[in-house]
Amino acid sequence: MKKEHVMLMLCTIVIAIPLVQSVSEGPKAVQTWFKQELPLKKQKVTNLHFYFHDALAGQGRTAYPVFQSNISFTSITGFGLGFMFDNPMTVGPDPLSRRIGRGQGIAGAAALEKPGFLMNLNFIFTQGRFNGSTLQILGTNPIQNQFREMSVVGGTGVFRLAQGIATYRNETSSTIEYDIVVLHY
Repeated sequence: MKKEHVMLMLCTIVIAIPLVQSVSEGPKAVQTWFKQELPLKKQKVTNLHFYFHDALAGQGRTAYPVFQSNISFTSITGFGLGFMFDNPMTVGPDPLSRRIGRGQGIAGAAALEKPGFLMNLNFIFTQGRFNGSTLQILGTNPIQNQFREMSVVGGTGVFRLAQGIATYRNETSSTIEYDIVVLHY
């Protein structure tokens, strides 16, 4: 391959990388969107269904402990133990099914009496019609319940001004199935 072609491919890759992570507009473009476009837009409802794969150990690990309290290992709930994660999101329960993004965030054991986590989660879409968009999720994860829900508190790109509910359950010990209903413009 000619040197010019390699350089062109590298430049294309470097330019494309920021577009995959999030829609990025300057403050003037965002202000214009709020003033001129938002009044003309109608609120939409979008239903999403995907799987989140959490690897706590071994090769390909995606979650790591990042903090603990002085009672984390003596508490029956692990109170104060926290993890950061960067997990693949796929269309099916098989971790090798088509990836559509990453689920990144933090979870901390926040309950003294029953196991439960406080979670801050960012779903970053890197494929398909939501490529470059994100959803922000915040809430409590009472891990002993079969079905749990957290609030959709925001979004970017296609999901600007998002609000909604993320319902989820464990498919396996390391695979979580998400169903999200989100209102956005």
